[in-house]
Amino acid sequence: MLLGALAVLVAGDGLSTFLYHVPQHAWFTLHLRTHHDRRRPYRDHAVLSLDPWVVLDGMLGALAYIAVAFVVAQNSWQGALLGLGIGQLHVWWRHTSDLGWKTPPWAAALCRALWIVLPEEHDGHHRNPNVEFGDIFRFYDAPARALLRMLRPARRYG
Repeated sequence: MLLGALAVLVAGDGLSTFLYHVPQHAWFTLHLRTHHDRRRPYRDHAVLSLDPWVVLDGMLGALAYIAVAFVVAQNSWQGALLGLGIGQLHVWWRHTSDLGWKTPPWAAALCRALWIVLPEEHDGHHRNPNVEFGDIFRFYDAPARALLRMLRPARRYG
């Protein structure tokens, strides 16, 4: 069960990062308008929004996790559901910095050892869309930035 959850989290985050998040930053505007516009209220950056564009961006980002969970469910439906649940909890948690949340030092040390993105780090991505890639795991940041640099010459805008 735990291996299934880990597979959903790691593989889902990788696929979402490279098949949705980076292409959104390179060629499209939906994610940039809904996730990186600091003029929008906090709730429009997370899962609390009722704005259909924000919900669409969240759902498109989640498709990779859902696809991996579907595959994992063939062997462990409990692991698939646990992975999706932990992933959703991480979405809510990583958007707490605007609410004044500060990760306790012991939790920050543990998360950094496991390469898990902290809310404070994710807030850095809100402020600068070219850094801190990987929704759950920081080890996707460097390859995602490298891919984004490779795709820049083919950018549709800017």
